[in-house]
Amino acid sequence: MIDTKGRSLELFYIDGHPDGMITAELFNWTGHVFVTPRTRLTEALRREEASYAGAYLLLGEKDGQDFAYIGEAEDLGVRLKQHAAASDKDWWETAVLVSASANRLNKAHVKYLEARLIVMAREIGHTPLQNGNSPKPPGLTEADIAKMEAFLASLMVVLPAIRVDMFIQRSRPAGSTTYAATRQAVAVNEQSSEPEFTLIYPKYEIEAHAVLQDGEFIVLTGSRLYPCWQGKEGTSYHPLRDELERGGVIRSEGQSAVFVKDYAFSSPSAAASIIYGRPANGPDKWHQAHSGITYKEWENRQLDALPIEEAAE
Repeated sequence: MIDTKGRSLELFYIDGHPDGMITAELFNWTGHVFVTPRTRLTEALRREEASYAGAYLLLGEKDGQDFAYIGEAEDLGVRLKQHAAASDKDWWETAVLVSASANRLNKAHVKYLEARLIVMAREIGHTPLQNGNSPKPPGLTEADIAKMEAFLASLMVVLPAIRVDMFIQRSRPAGSTTYAATRQAVAVNEQSSEPEFTLIYPKYEIEAHAVLQDGEFIVLTGSRLYPCWQGKEGTSYHPLRDELERGGVIRSEGQSAVFVKDYAFSSPSAAASIIYGRPANGPDKWHQAHSGITYKEWENRQLDALPIEEAAE
């Protein structure tokens, strides 16, 4: 069951701007997240939380793509100074320090966090890691494991808010969306509550299907797409196409390719661009399966149907 309860997150911009040092905390969570650009490392290491035990992420780019390293330390500041001096880690630009208030995490806790974060990052596959083999989690009690998994669940709420999206799982097992799983059951109805959209690329006999569910534009398993990227190198969706291939979301089949997992895109245009293999205007390319109107027309109808409140006298 999906937890739909709201959470209260506090971000504090220490330098007064979003590209500087940031702290992030959730209400009723003992965790503490501290972000610093490498250019502010000297100031960052003077802060109290930099001496705590915790896990950390080093983020940057290498060979033109996002790159990361995940580690743990009993003293985060000491470890970051070592990384800053290491010649094999010149690529990182941002450090994310994960600790707990009053330095409550011990060595076993932070080793557990490190091991779980590495496994999660590799399973999702958004960002290559410099880490070697995945470390084995330490032997924690059943109660401690439950506590650390709850800690991780809260951390996964915080990280996207500070623009760390390497742990966001957008792929789904084939047929896992509510719409896809119940498609046959609702076939007798005139229209599903989850609107389905179709994109057809006649020149290459390509057809794709997607559903808008809980605010996500999910392309369904079996949808076909152009076999390779045909747009300009380095355009915004080109890296995403490579990521989907690496992560096993799409697979080449003869003269085209196919989605072998459901995948949640950030927008109809992102989905259309991946299917066309070049930038494409999703609101015009996708059509609602039930009515045949474009996504843009469907969206306008939803907005027009909103009740207009009477102007206050």
